[in-house]
Amino acid sequence: MPTFIGYGRFTREAMRGMLQTPEDRTEPVSKLFEALGGRLISWHMTPGADFDWMLLAEAPDEEVIVAAGLVATGGGGVQDIKVARALSGPEAMRLFQKGGEVARSFKSAGQTAPSERQQGN
Repeated sequence: MPTFIGYGRFTREAMRGMLQTPEDRTEPVSKLFEALGGRLISWHMTPGADFDWMLLAEAPDEEVIVAAGLVATGGGGVQDIKVARALSGPEAMRLFQKGGEVARSFKSAGQTAPSERQQGN
């Protein structure tokens, strides 16, 4: 399954509530991913960073990740969620190979076509 890195911030209300009644968010977040067909790999608080928490999760597709974000945000406890697809070394290499093949024929905005550059025009 693809791996995703997610991070975000708690709302002020969530912080206030967790100060009054401390809780470990690992289990609820894990259950959320399981209910959607994914798997939480790890969940971490990240004090001193630009965000309050980060997680690693596996999911069969981006729809699971989007749905998890909708549920979490809709619950009112988190905000400013960001997610990125995490690629292993071999996965990244395959993407570079695929992109490299297409890059030889791609014309960037405002640039000459690759065939014109090769001919020296």
